Amino acid sequence: MTDAEWAAIRPLLPVPAWLQGRGGQPEGYCHRQLLDAIRYLVAGGISWRAMPADFPAWNRVYAFFRRWREHGLITEFHDRLRGRVREREGREAEPTAGVIDAQSVRAAATVPAASRGYDGGKKVPGRKRHIVTDTLGLLLVVAVTAANIGDRDAATGLLQRLRRLHRDITLVWADGGYTGDLVDRCRDELALALEIVKRTDDMKGFVVLPRRWVAERTFAWLMNSRRLARDYESLPASSEAMIRWSMITRMGRRLARPRAAGRH
Repeated sequence: MTDAEWAAIRPLLPVPAWLQGRGGQPEGYCHRQLLDAIRYLVAGGISWRAMPADFPAWNRVYAFFRRWREHGLITEFHDRLRGRVREREGREAEPTAGVIDAQSVRAAATVPAASRGYDGGKKVPGRKRHIVTDTLGLLLVVAVTAANIGDRDAATGLLQRLRRLHRDITLVWADGGYTGDLVDRCRDELALALEIVKRTDDMKGFVVLPRRWVAERTFAWLMNSRRLARDYESLPASSEAMIRWSMITRMGRRLARPRAAGRH
């Protein structure tokens, strides 16, 4: 990352336990080196053992990745960056509306049979990524399941988590795959309005649908990271972590860009 990007994201990094007097040992490497190594892996789609010699040893980088995943530090860092990006765009740090969608991706041979399935609608064998974004396309919550899990089935737990983590959200847009009793459950149990955006009968060919395009663009952003072109991770939790790292890279670069003239 550039010096400008490092200066923008460094204050948002989680504080190590040893600096707070809570035990543990100092990192053997600078956080900037470790973050660069993980970002390189996610962007280039390489395996852990193929880490170039310019970076710390692959097992040290993987240990850092796993420790941050298990202690929720990736999510903490990601969410701080999202809040900063929203504020830079003139929004409140916490959103009030979101967009939900799902994407099926092929799974590599490294994905165990227990966490993979077949999406009959998309004809994709592998896993499914369920996301909720804000209206800027920034990630709010993510869940990775087997591809045979229906959108509505996964959305129940995903929206419950969204409501718990983001209390200000009152409206979520969705496509026709989320119709049915899910709309009523969201209203009655979560005090959440789930608004279905459908194609009309007079639409022909490709049409950009209101609101739904935001989540589709987020999926396009994720697919720019070669590690996410298909699912290579043994654990769904690692898949979710890779998705967050991809968004961390995008948000960090966004913060480092000079502001356009007339923007505050």
